[in-house]
Amino acid sequence: MFEPTELNAHNWRIEQGMRVLFLGMTLLLVLPVVIILAVLVYKGGPALSWAFLTENPTGGMTTGGIFPALMGTIALVLVALIASIPVGVAAAIYLSEYAPDNWLTRLINLAIINLAGVPSIVHALFGLGAFVLFFGFGTSILAASLTLAIMTLPVVIVSTRESLQAVPQPFREACWNMGATRWQTIARVVLPNAISGILTGIILEVSRTAGETAPIMFTGAAFFLPFLPESVFDQTMALSLHLFVVATQVPNVPESLPYGVALVLIGMVLIMNSASIALRMVLRNRKKW
Repeated sequence: MFEPTELNAHNWRIEQGMRVLFLGMTLLLVLPVVIILAVLVYKGGPALSWAFLTENPTGGMTTGGIFPALMGTIALVLVALIASIPVGVAAAIYLSEYAPDNWLTRLINLAIINLAGVPSIVHALFGLGAFVLFFGFGTSILAASLTLAIMTLPVVIVSTRESLQAVPQPFREACWNMGATRWQTIARVVLPNAISGILTGIILEVSRTAGETAPIMFTGAAFFLPFLPESVFDQTMALSLHLFVVATQVPNVPESLPYGVALVLIGMVLIMNSASIALRMVLRNRKKW
């Protein structure tokens, strides 16, 4: 048996050991990110300039800028968000607030989980068959964005549903006791208090959508297209595919060019995520609980 002072010292040593262990695990997670960013900044920094961001590719994509690919990526992300957010949030509201707990609901939840695990190349083939060929959208921004929207729907649905379920049940009961309908309660009480969690799902969707290559390669991204699309039914360049092309398919590319494209892609995702996180923090501070 430990004496009281010995027991306290023993517990203190265990506590410090656990703290050091968890700190080390956290650093192991953060360290690769820091190294990747440092390498990209070191090797891709020389390629960055205003002309690099605003000019078209030239010299067989060995010189010039990435403006069409940058604008194309933004267009793909925005259209995918417009397509997926209403459907994903509506599905989450139904599953969380309306659907009974029966075999059909459990089957739907299982389908959502399985959809999240489908490889992106399978989504690409689905988008090719469904949106490009069956619906006749052709290889276009719309077909590529809808494919990305289908691929990221589970993220939106799961994050929204968990956020809705995190709102305390007494909030709903108080509204119902005051005579509010179920939809009035959802629209005016539940959703405003769950919006920060919904934005978390949107942040994750932006990150995945901007970085996907296989789905857009099959459905709407162009190898080389040195001008901007005129509508969602046109093809477009994209940063992820452009990075793959200049890194593996184009000869005599300056070493800094692929790293510069990767740095811009990560920077764009970080900017979008930072804006969403800032908005989420503002909305979270307005919570009443």
